[in-house]
Amino acid sequence: MPEIASRNHIKKIDLIVEKALRESHISLEDVDGVAVTYGPGLIGSLLVGLSYAKAVAFSLNKPFIGINHMEGHISANYIDNEKVKPPFITLVASGGHTNIVIVRDYGVYEVLGQTRDDAAGEAFDKISRSLGLGYPGGPAIDKASKLGNPEAVNFPRAYLEEDSYDFSFSGLKSSVLNYLNSCKMKDIEVNINDVAASFQKSVIDVLADKTMKAALENNMSIICLSGGVARNSLLRNTLEKMVLDKGLSIHFPEPDLCSDNAAMIASAGYYKYIKGEFSAFDINAVANLSLKDG
Repeated sequence: MPEIASRNHIKKIDLIVEKALRESHISLEDVDGVAVTYGPGLIGSLLVGLSYAKAVAFSLNKPFIGINHMEGHISANYIDNEKVKPPFITLVASGGHTNIVIVRDYGVYEVLGQTRDDAAGEAFDKISRSLGLGYPGGPAIDKASKLGNPEAVNFPRAYLEEDSYDFSFSGLKSSVLNYLNSCKMKDIEVNINDVAASFQKSVIDVLADKTMKAALENNMSIICLSGGVARNSLLRNTLEKMVLDKGLSIHFPEPDLCSDNAAMIASAGYYKYIKGEFSAFDINAVANLSLKDG
């Protein structure tokens, strides 16, 4: 899988850059700087993009800016709403990460909580496959849940220590898998939609409750959502209701800007560009880069 991904990056990166320039009616010479993800992610794919961006920036004598993928997700919030400005708190939830982060300023982050095992998006993917709903799991479970009863199965919710903003979804994942195996052994028919809805509610309850708790305890009046899980309709609706009750404001990017995309990296790059925060050409790809590392 990683090798196939990197090979496809090599095959398509030229075509995608050419298409982007063509649709924007500009040339590479018109670009002010070159921003690129250097981590976290699959090392092979990261190296393809990083090498390409370095070559473009070096050959055209343009500023080169390495971007943390998670910072890109956060910066997606700036693209379609000019009113979103730091400070604010954001839930960053994707296939590989689940963090609660205070954005003190553009590019200045304080990580309050993170997953101790599976990320929320990873749990969605695994349970979706187990239910036969396919990949990616987030949209598949979201769709199935609309036809199910979220109270049908009482799956656990891991809130951990009272003062912790951390997450844990491995126990919930195991509980769902055990339930499915038990039904199979007892020859009990499983209502896929009910299981999907019950699982989703268990995840969203924890994500929403911890995000709201962090916002209130840290005196943050703006909550933003970031990452692929931010597309989830129940998460959006749940937090909108909670925020309304507390007199706070909330923003989440358009669905296409929640998934991995180049615009969010450009957005993060823009704020580094105007602050003069450029990267050296010897920067390396980092597969497990954290937001704390830059």
